[in-house]
Amino acid sequence: MRAEWASSLSEDLHLDLRGPRLRDGLMEALRDAIRTGRLAPGAKLPSSRTLGADLGIARNTVAQAYAELVAEGWLTARQGAATRVAPRAEIAPAPTVPKPASRHRIVHDLRPGQPDLSAFPRADWLKAARRALAVAPDDAFGYGGPYGRPELREALAEYLARTRGVRAHPDQIMICTGTSHSLIVLAEVLKQRETPAVAVESYGLQVHRAHLAKVGLDTPQLPVDADGAMVERLNDLPDVGAVLLTPSHQFPTGVALHPDRRAAVVDWARRTGGLVLEDDYDGEFRYDRSPVGAMQGLDPEHVIYLGTTSKALAPGLRLGWMVLPPRIARVAAEIKGERDPHSGVLDQLTMAEFLTSGSYDRHIRAMRLHYRRRRDQLVAALAEHAPNTRVTGLSAGLQVLVDVPSGEEDAVVQGSAWQGLAMHGLGAFRHPDAPADRDALVIGFSTPSASAWSGALAALCRVLP
Repeated sequence: MRAEWASSLSEDLHLDLRGPRLRDGLMEALRDAIRTGRLAPGAKLPSSRTLGADLGIARNTVAQAYAELVAEGWLTARQGAATRVAPRAEIAPAPTVPKPASRHRIVHDLRPGQPDLSAFPRADWLKAARRALAVAPDDAFGYGGPYGRPELREALAEYLARTRGVRAHPDQIMICTGTSHSLIVLAEVLKQRETPAVAVESYGLQVHRAHLAKVGLDTPQLPVDADGAMVERLNDLPDVGAVLLTPSHQFPTGVALHPDRRAAVVDWARRTGGLVLEDDYDGEFRYDRSPVGAMQGLDPEHVIYLGTTSKALAPGLRLGWMVLPPRIARVAAEIKGERDPHSGVLDQLTMAEFLTSGSYDRHIRAMRLHYRRRRDQLVAALAEHAPNTRVTGLSAGLQVLVDVPSGEEDAVVQGSAWQGLAMHGLGAFRHPDAPADRDALVIGFSTPSASAWSGALAALCRVLP
């Protein structure tokens, strides 16, 4: 290496060869020269004395940089021999990455499944985090167990009993990263129980069916009508050992499971030894009356309750929970412990404080008003500007089902995409074995931010028939 190359190197790479970062700058310059081929494998480097003099820096600084690069594998050095660039295999050219398929730019997002993220209670969450950290025991920051922090499980046991009618001891509650995580664990539990099939609603999330199918479970469908899933069909499905339901607010049709059917599915579980997986994804949000209690309270031994913060707070928190019968809890803990022994401790501690301080209740009350106004505005706007449509389902949750004229669903969804409006048709949630006998749109009115809501609503009215 010539002195001219050494001198120009720092100029070419805009290195600051002063202060405590001088050695790091020199190391990065040498790495870059090797990566780009300016220093070929086997090339001889000048001595630390020579390079130091050329660059006007201390010899020890160069020697330290050389030593670090030798340790990293960039250079080689032997006693009594010159320092050289380490030999390396030929670097294959990077594969050509195909350009993504052309997609329409999303201006307004009305897809369901996400709350108004601009309404996340940042200030109150930060206060809760500070209080939680101030009193957290030292062992909270160690390796946790599969059940999650006791502070959160105790807070959830009280909250769920008070607001959802759930009967559970903290030891029955297992913290997960969300409903999908809960289903992944439960799928393995059911597999160990040699359950051949899990019945699901004819409309629901494909990803939930996929978690069950991944371990070899069949997922026969139960038709959904105005009274929810037709659970009486379970009597005709002898291989089914469990059923996944959204009884408080069926997703995405928006109906509630009729009380007679609630009783019937619990009777089926008792009679057969089966399990009911109750997905209570948005149970706090009912606008025309107090929320209907969770089905788990009818029979905690046969109903597994699944909850999440994804709709009430934000999906990015990755916090959910299962309330498990004692006979299932041990097996679930073993399975979860093998794959994911514990969820994030800081968010668990913060959520516990958020619950016990009353901040969560206040947030739910505020968001209930917020979303009720949005739903009312949506219903009024469609009645005025889209008279050929009809909003169905409960006054609840974060989405509505809008019936459109027969044969119009796909055309509306595709036409909306051209105008930058993202939405899903009901067909996106239909079970593969369910008949396509209804045309409708699933409108997530919670998804837009507060500033984007009026524009999204106007755009929706323009594209509807």
